[in-house]
Amino acid sequence: MRSSNPVFSRRGFSRDNGYAGFGTQPQAGGPAAGTQTQQGNPYAGAAGQQAPANPYATNPYAQQDLQHGAPQAPVTTAGRMTMDDVVMRTATTLGTLVVTAALAWALLPVDDANFSKSMGIAIGAGLVAMVLSLVQAFKRKASPPLILAYAALEGVFLGVVSSLVDNRIADGAAMQAVIGTMAVFVGVLVAYKAGWIRVNRRFYGFVMAAAMGFLLLTAVNLLFAVFGGGDGLGFRSGGLGIVFGIVGILLGACFLALDFKQVEDGIAYGAPKEEAWLAAFGLTLTLVWIYMEFLRLIAILQGND
Repeated sequence: MRSSNPVFSRRGFSRDNGYAGFGTQPQAGGPAAGTQTQQGNPYAGAAGQQAPANPYATNPYAQQDLQHGAPQAPVTTAGRMTMDDVVMRTATTLGTLVVTAALAWALLPVDDANFSKSMGIAIGAGLVAMVLSLVQAFKRKASPPLILAYAALEGVFLGVVSSLVDNRIADGAAMQAVIGTMAVFVGVLVAYKAGWIRVNRRFYGFVMAAAMGFLLLTAVNLLFAVFGGGDGLGFRSGGLGIVFGIVGILLGACFLALDFKQVEDGIAYGAPKEEAWLAAFGLTLTLVWIYMEFLRLIAILQGND
């Protein structure tokens, strides 16, 4: 089960054969992959039905019962996703985004003479990036060129928008948003590794419901702004805008926890190496979300000074 919306694309690495679900980490001496029951799996069928088979066949980390003298199963990691793969793909994706954002900031000024041209290019790049992200969300496999193209175009959009906010609304907002995004990333990572955040079925359901409500309110506010003028229902300005921005950042932090769970499950279940691109894609989407919410929040706070 997964959403076609890339913002909600917190998928397990399964495509056809189920989801490496919450609370189903493989354990030594446990049942072989593909024979686990539905207990703890949020996507399993009704009680008594067998859970979908592990999409990556035999778990390379599972071991036979050593207490009964059985030999230890050999660990085979060739062609499997590792943490290094995820880090490298994520660095490549984010690096592409940062480079194009810096180029857009430098080459597409937002002064009065170039404002219309720069914003036109930024909006066009943002729309194409959104389409590419949707295409990747619908694809059955990761496409590195598609993901990198998304990152490049998203970088153009972010570069121009950041320059606009920094130069016309809130001086230094872009750097503050970057620092805030990094702080949230590190904080959630530490909390997740320490076990303070437990990603389970209930957590997943709460985050998805909250995110759907958040995006629905955002869409309604945008429609009112387009057809009614002004700031629509006021979700992006004043005190209500500040509250809305904080909620958006908190949702982004929850998405990060889901991303970390996805990576952890993919490595534990021996996901193919190319699936690291999906992890990089999901992390990039989440970090862009958090950055934009910080940028909006800082613009509101400093714009009201």
